[in-house]
Amino acid sequence: MIDLNNVSLQFNGKYLFDEVNFKISSGDKISLVGANGTGKSSLLKIICGEILPESGSINKQNKITIGYLPQDNVVHSGKTLVDEAKTALASIIALHEKEEEIVEQLKEKMTDAERDDLVNQLGEVHLKLEDLDSYRAFSKVEKILKGLGFEEEDFDRLTNEFSGGWQMRIALAKILISQNDILLLDEPTNHLDIESLEWLIGYLKSYKGALLIVSHDKHFINSVTNKTLEIFLKRFYTYNGSYDDYLRYKQERDEQTEHQYVLQQKKIKETQSFIERFRYKSTKAKQVQSRIKQLEKVELIELPDSKSDINIKFPDPPSSGRINIELKELSKSYGDKEIFNKINFTVERGEKIAFIGPNGAGKSTLAKIIAGVIDFNGGERTLGYNTAISYYAQDVADSLNKEQDIIETVDEIAEDKTLGQLRTLLGSFLFTGDDVFKKVGVLSGGEKSRVALAKILLTKANFIILDEPTNHLDLSSKEVLQKALVNFSGSLILVSHDIDFLLPIVNKVIEIKKGVFKTYYGNIEYYLSKKEEETVGAELSSKQVRQNEPSSKKDQKRIEAELRQKKYAATKHLVFKLKDVESRISDLEHDEKKLETEIFAPELYNNPQLAREKNTDYQNVKKCLEEAMEEWAVLSDEIAEIEKQFQ
Repeated sequence: MIDLNNVSLQFNGKYLFDEVNFKISSGDKISLVGANGTGKSSLLKIICGEILPESGSINKQNKITIGYLPQDNVVHSGKTLVDEAKTALASIIALHEKEEEIVEQLKEKMTDAERDDLVNQLGEVHLKLEDLDSYRAFSKVEKILKGLGFEEEDFDRLTNEFSGGWQMRIALAKILISQNDILLLDEPTNHLDIESLEWLIGYLKSYKGALLIVSHDKHFINSVTNKTLEIFLKRFYTYNGSYDDYLRYKQERDEQTEHQYVLQQKKIKETQSFIERFRYKSTKAKQVQSRIKQLEKVELIELPDSKSDINIKFPDPPSSGRINIELKELSKSYGDKEIFNKINFTVERGEKIAFIGPNGAGKSTLAKIIAGVIDFNGGERTLGYNTAISYYAQDVADSLNKEQDIIETVDEIAEDKTLGQLRTLLGSFLFTGDDVFKKVGVLSGGEKSRVALAKILLTKANFIILDEPTNHLDLSSKEVLQKALVNFSGSLILVSHDIDFLLPIVNKVIEIKKGVFKTYYGNIEYYLSKKEEETVGAELSSKQVRQNEPSSKKDQKRIEAELRQKKYAATKHLVFKLKDVESRISDLEHDEKKLETEIFAPELYNNPQLAREKNTDYQNVKKCLEEAMEEWAVLSDEIAEIEKQFQ
């Protein structure tokens, strides 16, 4: 579908990639990887036409449609949520308008040739509407919005009422609704909770178009992609298989590169030693000049960026009592909106807890209350003996001293750390070379967040609370932080949707939904498995199935019959509705064909009044048919969702 031929791009005089070639074919599911600053986001912008390459060409298949989701800075305003989402169906809306325009033109007096031409155009419009699955398209709008975490009561809200994270979800929803041939997604999971993330994974798995994704979420890209495109040393390299397959290959390649680097450096030193030793001996002049030329021609091997050997450890935390914090009968509201009502919650020493739940459920609010950052309306918050809290959230980065440079910011709280150790820590958070001397005031929001995280790693605390710490980290930086948190001996609360990041860290999961707590005593994998069981329904949970395993074929048949009866009872009213709708659709389709025949009949040419009446009837039938088809699609989806519970 898309061919990149000898494409080059440079930034500030430095090539990001040089004369690269790459092809995206229909059905490709590609993860785009590379160190920060190698040009991943720029490549997406080149493909969608936002920026031009310095040289080379991008050839796109005729009439191909591309959906592009940038990392941030997307704002919608002036429309309700559902109306904004429907703008993604512009091609279908345009075809319906074209259809109405042609039908109106057919009412006018014209030659047979002109009428035949319009009839042919109308047929083409109908074919295109069928290709775009226009009858189902509008029903998909609601389904996709709900999948991405919007509630039905949000549909009529103006888009400018939504925060930045929800603005990005609106943009993602429009891209999914618009049925593009290829999706270019730049960090699409940054603003999703686990439920909407899992929904997106399921959606993209069944998506028939091509994908090119930049993401630092290993769980997400492992689930969705089957090919990896790496930008490495200004070149493109492709690997078939999952992201984990690529990582294994990369480790082997990096080890081989490092070995070749050592051999090359050894050879260079030997050559330089020979030159220095015999530089002034006339008998060796020819050999010396030969060695000098050899050195000039050597293409130096570059070492790959690697942070796997960086081992950052928290300072030893002070001892604390068995209980770090206890909340009793705690309530919190914002105006008339109740967030929590008389909740009880305790963190014991050594617990590493993940807060999971949809956005807006109160995870961050609870984290701030526990950290002592915000007040509550009722109840008690009691700190345990000698509990020392360190809290990180992205807005905490705004409290950094703007006049200090980065190295000063971390140095002021560092105990027994040398300048070299501090530079190593900052390097793991992507601040290298002279970057460490930048003033905090000139940093971007993401850079400030990384500085604030680095400070957390130097803080002597026995209870750490982190709210979405991975949003601005690359994979290597996440691994450094992850390793430090695994080895942290104190207590921890993590608000995060990053499953791969949470997996080795947490030993307890708290799901928060509409102010209600549910505790899962296990890691994130255990939580996901229990959630999968719960979707089957209370009666069909795996626990009950195991307790009631059939002892014979007779028992098996009895259970299957019971399931069929339950399925019939659960879907009976919907099935009757569906049959009624199908009967209406059949009648309407018959009326539509009949009216189409009558509209184009020669005897109507001389009877404008009758032609207008028939066209009005035709438009009414078409409208009723579209509404019936949408109703049929919604009912079919509802029945399918219920039947899943009985499989």
